[in-house]
Formats: sequence, C-alpha cells, structure tokens
Amino acid sequence: MRYTDPDLKYCPQCDEEYREEIISCASCDVDLIPGTEKLLMEKEAEMKLAARSMDISADDELANIRKGTLLDMKQLQGLLAKENIPSLVAGEKGNCGKGCCGGDMYLQIRIADGDDAIAVLAREFQRTTALDSHDLSNVHAVFDTGAAKSTCPACGFSFSTSSSTCPDCGLCF
Repeated sequence: MRYTDPDLKYCPQCDEEYREEIISCASCDVDLIPGTEKLLMEKEAEMKLAARSMDISADDELANIRKGTLLDMKQLQGLLAKENIPSLVAGEKGNCGKGCCGGDMYLQIRIADGDDAIAVLAREFQRTTALDSHDLSNVHAVFDTGAAKSTCPACGFSFSTSSSTCPDCGLCF
C-alpha cells in the first residue's frame, strides 16, 4: 500500500494519484476524491477489517462462492484469510469432504462477508489473468458484419468488416 497524501486527489476506481487542481481521472473518467477523504476511507476499511471475526459459527448463514479442486479452494481460502475474511472448504454431498474422493469442493463464506470476498477474488482474478495490465476500453466492441468498419475488442484496431480477422492482432470473428 502506498502513502496517501492529503493534499492530492485520487481516483476512487483505479487509485491513480493527481494534483489538487485536477477534477476527473484521465483513465476512468470519474470525479476524483480528495486525499483527506481517501484517508478516511482507508481508516474505516482498517477498522472494519480489525473488527471482523475469523470464527464461523453454526448460526452463520453461508454461501458457496467458488467450486473447484481442494488445492484451488485452499489457495483461495488463504487469500481470503489474509484479508481477514473467514471461509470454509466443504465437499459436495456424497464425498468425504477431504478432497481425496475426487469430486469438487466448495469455498464457503458468511453471506455478510460476500461483497468483500467477491472483491478480493475479483482482484486476484485480474492479477492472475494479467487483466490488470491490459487496456480493456474496447472489451464491449461488437463485430457487426452490416457495418463498414468494426473495432477489435482485443486490441482496439479499426478495420473493414470485409475481413473476418483483425489485421492487427489476428483475432477471428
């Protein structure tokens, strides 16, 4: 975590730092927040994290948030634990729940921790798929054969729809 300067502004989405007179984020096109507000948000997040119990009781309502091998679920469980989010790994009905009988395992969390857990797993997905280092601004582009030109959702290259392959990156449509 980097130092937050109360005299600067920050993007609430990408966390980029800006000079005081800048109003909106160049990348995200959203209004910036003052450093003092970001510091308050960080302090509230720290207090919430410190107050969260790592114990899951029989009364807690649980939700399955991932399904996979025991090894994968244990890795995700460790990731959540670093963020002070308690979780359980449980087997499907009919298997022993220890991962040795084959079958998939479920990563379970308290429903109350759902938003925080999903955010942690989303950041991990972006990190491990390298999506955090790619320009995703064209991801919603659609190849329309009726249009004269189209934009490639992978690389952003604009090309004639007479070709069904992006001449820049080779993506096939």
